[in-house]
Amino acid sequence: MNKKSFFLAATAAVLSAGMALAEPVKVGMITTLSGGGAGLGIDVRDGFMLAVKQSGNPDIEVVVEDDQRKPDIAVQLADRMIQSDKVDILTGIIWSNLAMAVVPSVTAQGKFYLSPNAGPSALAGKGCHPNYFNVAWQNDNLHEAAGAYANTAGYKNTFILAPNYPAGQDALAGFKRFYEGDLAGEVYTKLGQKDYASEIAQIRASGADSVFFFLPGGMGISFLKQYADSGVDLPVVGPAFSFDQGILQAVGAAALGVKNTSQWNKDIDNPANKAFVEAFQAEYGRLPSLYASQGYDTANLILSAMAKADVKDQDAFRAALEAAEFESVRGDFKFGPNHHPIQDIYVREVLQEGDVFTNKILGVALEDHADAYAGECKM
Repeated sequence: MNKKSFFLAATAAVLSAGMALAEPVKVGMITTLSGGGAGLGIDVRDGFMLAVKQSGNPDIEVVVEDDQRKPDIAVQLADRMIQSDKVDILTGIIWSNLAMAVVPSVTAQGKFYLSPNAGPSALAGKGCHPNYFNVAWQNDNLHEAAGAYANTAGYKNTFILAPNYPAGQDALAGFKRFYEGDLAGEVYTKLGQKDYASEIAQIRASGADSVFFFLPGGMGISFLKQYADSGVDLPVVGPAFSFDQGILQAVGAAALGVKNTSQWNKDIDNPANKAFVEAFQAEYGRLPSLYASQGYDTANLILSAMAKADVKDQDAFRAALEAAEFESVRGDFKFGPNHHPIQDIYVREVLQEGDVFTNKILGVALEDHADAYAGECKM
């Protein structure tokens, strides 16, 4: 054997040995698959699994569990996945109170956590961690964009309300950070509340010229239907969470014309998004939601990092995640210094296409927008 042949053979042997030693990346997905808010978790899961299926990568394994929207269940599942299932990465949580219970424990045990949704301020600022990434947004972001839109719409006396939990508190803080008018009222509701007669009566009596609310999942469906039936005729603005694809069919005509803010929509004009919308419809028989897009991007971020580094080499894998070299359905995507996205946030309007209620983009509310807490992060 000549020197060149020997070198090639030796190199092949080393590569083969390396490939044999490399273990599959094991992802633990803990999300809400039953009860209130199940549609959100189902969409995150379906978007994530679509990307995994499209990749054809045999070296990624996903374990999926239902947190039942209960923090104690989510913590138990995370501990079991880390200690028994030996997962490398965790993801999937929808609700910020669950994220606050799970993420610090996961990162303390030396694992990566990639959030496809919940982005509480406490984890973006002083509670940031090198192994924690948010692939969706920081909780305040879409609400900040709603506040900016309220200014351009000429609203001067807005009534604002949200549920009393971390994401709700971040929502109202975010809206107020950019809104320049007065507040006709500020109300925190109960998480999971279904009857909004009292809040609607307060809106009616407040002298407001507009309403901003953050009520995700079934809470938003209940509020919008009751609001439409109440006869109160004030313009409504909100984040995408109450006007997203999976919710609009349940809300129906009550949502028509409502302006809402989002970092994604099905009509964002780039090849990755067009392919995603088409593939999701073909796979699941429905239009994708914001949550599905976030699950899809989260999986593709993981896959892009796997192509560059071994998850067991945490420094290299972390650097690969930070580089975010994947085709996001949002178009341009990058992380800030606290591992939260810097991205455009759009204003959308609810309309009807045939029998389907959906959204169209009207314009950009905030361009290349970062969160307000990155300066507090000392990674």
